[in-house]
Amino acid sequence: MIAVLILTYNEQLHIARAIDSVSSFAGQIFVIDSFSTDQTVEIARSLGATVLQNPFVNQARQFQWGLDHAPIRCDWVMRLDADEVIEPELAREIGEKLPKLGPDVAGVNLKRKHIFLDRFIRHGGRYPLILTRIWRRGQGRVEDRWMDEHVIVQGGRTVLFDNPFSDHNLHNLGYFTDKHNKYATREAVDVLNRRYRLFAEDAGPTREGSSLQAAVKRLIKERIYNRIPFPISTLGYFLFRYVLQFGFLDGREGLIYHFLQGYWYRFLVGAKVLEFDRAISHLQSADEKRQALARLTGLAL
Repeated sequence: MIAVLILTYNEQLHIARAIDSVSSFAGQIFVIDSFSTDQTVEIARSLGATVLQNPFVNQARQFQWGLDHAPIRCDWVMRLDADEVIEPELAREIGEKLPKLGPDVAGVNLKRKHIFLDRFIRHGGRYPLILTRIWRRGQGRVEDRWMDEHVIVQGGRTVLFDNPFSDHNLHNLGYFTDKHNKYATREAVDVLNRRYRLFAEDAGPTREGSSLQAAVKRLIKERIYNRIPFPISTLGYFLFRYVLQFGFLDGREGLIYHFLQGYWYRFLVGAKVLEFDRAISHLQSADEKRQALARLTGLAL
């Protein structure tokens, strides 16, 4: 009925949990691995998943590679990250509702909830995050960008299921900050690409092709937030989340999360945009800027 695609690199801590969470409704499970050096591949195969391996460039291109190369036979496709879990209530809802959807439905939006330091982050605008995660085979693609990529569907409308899935990474804060440091570099590249048109820009999420929430958030970020000096925008965003959206109700864990993800990370993105822009702004052509940015970031631009 549904083929599930999971991207991995050294995910032995999470992969069995992710596969088990979809086993009740998945007709096929594909693990798209970036040549893990731990037991990820062995664990995935032992649980019946088909493992395909491809060198990693970024999340968007790796997932699109999986869509293009996995021998998908199922009518529906699902995207799942290795540290995400489909909870039993959602698994039952998928099994019950998906076969009944009419041909006018091309995609299904799901509600993501974030578990941080073993606490469900309910406030600060973090729940629910509505993302397109299920679509009809052949009617969905992954947006080509370096950060915050979305699945875009075509040929029909999207519907929203009721029950959430969990984003619950089991690594420590060191892993969290290292990952977000890398994310900040990628997001800075996307900001500078819009500023200088360094490479072709993909069409973003729309209400029809993704979720209304994702489309509105992208519009606000690119049309308003990124045009405000980052020391002001980052502080304003944190206060908006933590005070006006009641992030303080998430307790100590929420304070840590909202500060790191809603202030430190956003400030880091702004600082990297400033650093990279100073290094490339004097160069004449987009090609020169792109090559210089590639050397600075280590990314295959």
